[in-house]
Amino acid sequence: MQENEKGSLLYVGLVCVVAALGGLLFGYDTGVINGAIGPLKDHFALDANAEGWATGCALVGCAIGAALAGVLSDWLGRKKVLIVSAVLFLISAIGTAIPKEIATFIVFRIIGGIGVGAAAMSSPMYIAEISPARIRGRMVSVNQFAIVTGFMVVYFVNYFVALQGNTAWNQEMGWRWMFGSESLPALLLLIFLFFVPESPRWLTKQNRGDEALAILTRVDGAQYANAELREIKDTIAHESGSLKQLFQPGMKIVLVIGIVLAVLQQVTGINVFLYFGTEIFKKMGSETNAALLQTVIVGAVNLTFTVIAIWTVDRLGRKPLMMIGSAGMGISLLAMGLAAYAQKTDLWILFFILSYIACFALSVGPVTWVILSEIFPTRIRGRAMAMATVCLWVANYVISQTFPMMEENSWLLEKFHHAFPFWLYGVFCVVLLVFVSRFVPETKGKTLEEIEKNWMQ
Repeated sequence: MQENEKGSLLYVGLVCVVAALGGLLFGYDTGVINGAIGPLKDHFALDANAEGWATGCALVGCAIGAALAGVLSDWLGRKKVLIVSAVLFLISAIGTAIPKEIATFIVFRIIGGIGVGAAAMSSPMYIAEISPARIRGRMVSVNQFAIVTGFMVVYFVNYFVALQGNTAWNQEMGWRWMFGSESLPALLLLIFLFFVPESPRWLTKQNRGDEALAILTRVDGAQYANAELREIKDTIAHESGSLKQLFQPGMKIVLVIGIVLAVLQQVTGINVFLYFGTEIFKKMGSETNAALLQTVIVGAVNLTFTVIAIWTVDRLGRKPLMMIGSAGMGISLLAMGLAAYAQKTDLWILFFILSYIACFALSVGPVTWVILSEIFPTRIRGRAMAMATVCLWVANYVISQTFPMMEENSWLLEKFHHAFPFWLYGVFCVVLLVFVSRFVPETKGKTLEEIEKNWMQ
């Protein structure tokens, strides 16, 4: 009886951890290219454009996955979309490990990207919909923790694989083991997903209120469940279920905020360091193994400061963290560019990279996903969040495709000595800071229904 009255935060935590494994695969799948792109480039003799495409092709899949997942999650449910994502991860892991041609590799990377895009949108949305308001920020941030854990784990895997042979072995076989290693976490996600419930808000939308009430009761007790279910039903009753709702007075700004935040999270440059970090460190003079080890350090900093974000997002709020982080990222990128311009490729530039990563992990990384999972109406949350997430992946692709091209552009190299990309991303950090301070509301401690009603008012 006592558990029925109070619910179980342990249950909430375990369910959210399983859902967050989708985030871990997000980090693992997108991060594996960091250590693999060098030997892959040599194996297939890729030029700068082809290198950018081999890196960024998965992001095209991500945009497709996010677009499809929006419709499917509103139709089939959040859980089923995560199951489909796990299957796609598994297919991609096996397929990218065995190709004889770069075209085959590209196809399977895009398949994996579809899984990433679907999971990147569905995992935080599912977690937000099942978590009580007072801990929702922390629970959604667990998904970001899982993402950076995926990056961290795959950096270690890449480093370990690279140690198993010489340069020739890595060019022939090493990168294959790096990609194939993803099959294990993908299989674990697929198995565990069969033991978690569906989103109570999606169940309510499908007129399955009894099932939703049972889940909400287990989450936070009978009193919370009854009050929450009444509020969910009342809010859904006032929703049209059409995307036209986002273009009603008071709601247009929601879509703008979601899309702009999603794009700015990417164009501030984070994935340049997460995808090309090993190659950047090589250009600083590091040997391959040392560069991979420095990438592990980047992953460790990313992980550490994401933990700090988890413990502060429901205390300090979303907006203060975003403003602090974007300012810190801008300063770090400015300093990074100055060091690159002065051609001081030593420990200073490593310090500035780590500072940038820390600021991102503390704020823009996890908090953007928290905000995106909170601000849209329940009936169309999947499709609306998909629109923002598609824009996020398109921006990610643009950055991933253009960075190698900027790095190998002779005119930019002559004028700026590798500094230009860092300064460009720094400008976007300033844009992010101004945008958050002017337009993004604070959502700390509010239920999803309260947030929606505030927009309507």
